[in-house]
Amino acid sequence: MSSPATGAATLAPRRSSRFVAWVRAWRAGLVPYDEVAESIAGDEEHLVADAPGTWTDVPLRDALPSLAKLSPDEIRLVLPAPGDPRGLPGPGDFAGAALLAGEAVVAGPLGLIPEVRTHTSGSGMTWETVLWRVYPLPADAPKASLAAPGAAEAEAELAAALAETTAALTRLDVAQWRPELAGALAALRRPDGATDLPPGFDPRARRLFARAAVLDRVLALAGHSAPGGAINNYEAQQRDAALRPLTTACRQALVAACNAPLRP
Repeated sequence: MSSPATGAATLAPRRSSRFVAWVRAWRAGLVPYDEVAESIAGDEEHLVADAPGTWTDVPLRDALPSLAKLSPDEIRLVLPAPGDPRGLPGPGDFAGAALLAGEAVVAGPLGLIPEVRTHTSGSGMTWETVLWRVYPLPADAPKASLAAPGAAEAEAELAAALAETTAALTRLDVAQWRPELAGALAALRRPDGATDLPPGFDPRARRLFARAAVLDRVLALAGHSAPGGAINNYEAQQRDAALRPLTTACRQALVAACNAPLRP
């Protein structure tokens, strides 16, 4: 069972996170161009549609030069949700698609949104590709709308929301229908030195990103009932209410970490 309250988290907004982090590091001169596309895509195939100067879908590597004149601060992660459009540069096709996807990249005059496509071969094998669709942004987009909390503020908000949500889920006896969640929440409270961020991000941004990335998986887990688990509509509503502030804090933490100032 999934729910609107956890929808933004179950989308696991990692692709836009990695795109922003690695492209910003490249534009800051901290990682070479040759590493960017591979670091963003990992084991997936990434294509780009409607990139400037192209007439068909092109590999991600071939589309990156269209961002070569941007400074790192012009490349931003946006994780909007219904009722919370923070970071979107005004209404339009890009804003509507970003709200639907729950994630997007603002890159100067362009917006990019990943679409995951599933393919099936004649023999029945399935695989996925990621298509980054490029949108032109309004020339008069208000710059103030791109503002977001800093890493320190986002870290404090995430810690407070985590404590509040843990207490609420304990009161709801969530372990009765999702026992794995208790262990996941406990693990989240322990320091985690792992990070997916490239060079240039300071320790606070790395710590914040690592915690928020784990939290994405915890929220996805919490948003589903265990097989055979007994949870009625009232319990689901109570769970959603408990998770909502943590979901919001998690999105803002990822945004703050990926958009943090870079250091040589």
